[in-house]
Amino acid sequence: MKIKRLETFANQACGFVRVTTEDGRQGWGQLSNYNSDITAQVFHRQVARWALGQDALDIDALVTLIPEREHKFPCSYLFRALTGLDTALWDLRGKIEGKSVCELLGGTPRPFPVYASSMKRGEITPEAEADRMKRLQQEFGYTAFKFRVGKECGHDEDEWPGRTDAIVPMVRKALGDHATLLVDGNSAYSPKKAIDVGHFLQDHGIVHFEEPCPYWEHHWTREVREALDLDVTGGEQDCDLTLWRYMIETRVVDVVQPDVCYIGGVNRFLKVVDMAAKAGIPVTPHSANQSLVTAFTLHIMGAIQNAGPYVEFSIEGPDYYPWETGLLRNPLVAKDGRVQIPEGPGWGIEINPAWLDAATYQVSEVEA
Repeated sequence: MKIKRLETFANQACGFVRVTTEDGRQGWGQLSNYNSDITAQVFHRQVARWALGQDALDIDALVTLIPEREHKFPCSYLFRALTGLDTALWDLRGKIEGKSVCELLGGTPRPFPVYASSMKRGEITPEAEADRMKRLQQEFGYTAFKFRVGKECGHDEDEWPGRTDAIVPMVRKALGDHATLLVDGNSAYSPKKAIDVGHFLQDHGIVHFEEPCPYWEHHWTREVREALDLDVTGGEQDCDLTLWRYMIETRVVDVVQPDVCYIGGVNRFLKVVDMAAKAGIPVTPHSANQSLVTAFTLHIMGAIQNAGPYVEFSIEGPDYYPWETGLLRNPLVAKDGRVQIPEGPGWGIEINPAWLDAATYQVSEVEA
């Protein structure tokens, strides 16, 4: 079954891929979010030309071949584009076999635990953050929550003086002793400062300290992990499998957090899962918005053996992510602290046709 046509529908924030085979079967995938209009250009220039005319069901061969053919570009944009092909082909296969991707991977669609994930830092006071998490706890039954500390790439600065010192005990008090609390440093600290903050977090029962140091300084992160008792986590930005091997073999983090859309799709994501499983390391992926990335992640987490206890589930709405408005016809919904892994064939999620109509369209296809 050969790939005949590859189409993209994109704007700056988001982009989708439709694959069509020579017999007219179709599947949908997604380019990575953010600068997706640029990623769509990379897709047609550096991904589509190697995929057209190839076997649509031999996904692993294609996602292995393309980075080799484009070996002079071992970069984030190439893998963000490759994700569009990989995820569209998984959807195609699911629709052909009448199975969800979760089932194709050996799992069972079911309600899966999620943690309520805040994307806000400077836009919200500690008091307002604690209040809204309390409301969400009551409304949606969340038992786990993540919020931001420090300043993004902050060189040891806080977003404003005293914010971290205030928000940690405030959220703990609002949600109670039984709530599972996670924080994200977003590359905020040097090792010494991160260790000091980590001890403060431990004193308040925080269990997960994400990306405490600049993510590219892996030896700094390992130093922090070795000094603390809570889980030091990271990896969302990393897309090089050789670097992932180093991170896992040298135990840079306690929990690996690849992002399926940043790393290049399901097949490359599963290679990290396998490496982590051999090292006894759990996987709690990055999935920080309500595009298809969270659906992709749920399908995978419902099938792998070393899945962490929950999936990241963004609590932000159109005020923070206006581009999510009208994106999907059947968006994911949290209930009792869980989200149902979609059960329909493929990804089981339908993109809004009106959104596609408004997006920039490009096509690559096999010439007659």
